[in-house]
Amino acid sequence: MTEPLNTFTLVDPITGNLAFKLFLFDNNGYFDHLQRNNYFSVIWIKEGSGKLKSDFSEYDFEKNNLLAFTPYQPFILSTEHPISGVAIQFHPDFFCIHKHHKEVSCSGILFDNIYHPPYVRIDEVSAATFDVVINQIRAEMQNKGMAQFEILVSYLKIFLITASRLKAEQQALGRDPDKVNKEPFILQNLQEAIEVHYKTKHSASDYADILNISAKALARITKVHFNKTISNLIAGRIIIEAKRELYLTNKPVKEIAWELGYEDEYYFSRFFKNNADVSPQLYRDTVGFGRASENQLVN
Repeated sequence: MTEPLNTFTLVDPITGNLAFKLFLFDNNGYFDHLQRNNYFSVIWIKEGSGKLKSDFSEYDFEKNNLLAFTPYQPFILSTEHPISGVAIQFHPDFFCIHKHHKEVSCSGILFDNIYHPPYVRIDEVSAATFDVVINQIRAEMQNKGMAQFEILVSYLKIFLITASRLKAEQQALGRDPDKVNKEPFILQNLQEAIEVHYKTKHSASDYADILNISAKALARITKVHFNKTISNLIAGRIIIEAKRELYLTNKPVKEIAWELGYEDEYYFSRFFKNNADVSPQLYRDTVGFGRASENQLVN
């Protein structure tokens, strides 16, 4: 079937899989069913609103929200009226945010941010930047020339950096002083504790003990502020690290499991599949390991 005129796709000639795709949409037909894609997705809602379900949580989205999802991160958009916008999808072999973290700094902000909703509000200045970049991508995809891969990656970097800066600013401004005063340092301390101990401490009670707070009180605060349970946060952090290891290294799954505090490889594999909707081996087969350095996309 021929793709619509407003869809532009680059395919990896070696694997035959999607490498990079830009498309414009004017309805929710693309996203009204559960998505589990083996590539990154960035969706700019230009018009319309609805509900986003992702990672055990539900969020409201509206006009000029930019939604961002990592490979195999499940999500679905529910709307009562048509939505329109632009979507960019790219495989890690085309551009890996983990390998290029120092360049774009979007890992942990725009993507893989377990403490904040997977979207950012787009202001007028950023919208103008995005429109320029999208138009440049469309032109490049229609008029293939020398070094197309490098040019498209450059445009993608500009897009991701702009979005990451905007989200970082909004997270800083969104800290409500009244809430911080009411529950001093608990949220920040919880994040820091998870970062330090997620490889060895896997239960909610572990973190309640570390923070010297009752498990019930910590659970309430976490649910109110993060819209997730403590167990969701811990699992999310473990899965992020597991995905990085599966993509960036050739370590056996058993070794990755052991480094993340799981002596039983099969228990870890079940845990990974329950939280990532795919087995560790299938994730590696379809997303990693680091083929970007081995493959070269050609027109």
